[in-house]
Amino acid sequence: MENYLKLRDGIELFYRKDIVESPKAIVLINHGFAEHLARYDYITQSLNYAGYSVYRYDLRGHGRTKSILGHINSYEDFILDCDEMVELIKRENNDLPIFMLGHSMGGFITCLYGLNYPNKLKGQIFSGAAVNTLPKAQGYRSYLYAFLNLFAKKIRIKNPITKDICRDENVVTYYIKDPLILKDATLNFYVQFLVKGRKYINKNIQRYNYQCLILHGGADKIVPKEVAIYLYNSISSKDKEIMIYDNLYHEILNEKEKSQVIDNIISWLNHRG
Repeated sequence: MENYLKLRDGIELFYRKDIVESPKAIVLINHGFAEHLARYDYITQSLNYAGYSVYRYDLRGHGRTKSILGHINSYEDFILDCDEMVELIKRENNDLPIFMLGHSMGGFITCLYGLNYPNKLKGQIFSGAAVNTLPKAQGYRSYLYAFLNLFAKKIRIKNPITKDICRDENVVTYYIKDPLILKDATLNFYVQFLVKGRKYINKNIQRYNYQCLILHGGADKIVPKEVAIYLYNSISSKDKEIMIYDNLYHEILNEKEKSQVIDNIISWLNHRG
């Protein structure tokens, strides 16, 4: 089912729910930068088949959510939007356990959520999570972005991500042609994501305590595998697991080996649902 959730500030969040009979648990998906929820059809179907209901939504500034495309005012809005989805799930599902899956920037949001709401979920899954400094925003660039943002928050910068998302050429072709993929975003968006939000995570990461599964492509050119290792080594979770898949690029859920990755996710869920 496709729906809109009216948020606290009037923005209408586009979401879809795929419900199974007598679900083991609910999985909420946070997609990555420039994406939209429909790119997660395959994993949704796989999770449904394994007995999990799935909710997913187009992030603020993305897809069919009714907001300014490619713009956010603050990374904190991502956290609050995510919590409104969690509260919706809780109202509709009678205290079923809720897990959260976040890819790339969605992993960044998932981590922020875990830091700010440590008791609402059963666990979290990270796929190529962008929780630390990325090559596109290292060193002087982050300071330059922050400085320019004082004067030109709504300057638009081209989406730099194309062929490096995946080794499957068909996935790359569909991504480039997809009309719902963001072609650019405002400078403030990049600053909130790559500078301010990342600094918040770095400052608070040791407080993170959810049971979690950290997945990453060993050949990821967008978010290096070292970011996953940093996440694993920095958090305080007693139940934490990391899997790095040799040769896979950033979108491990779209690589030709995606079934192996999804099987690992389902196995992890089955042991904790």
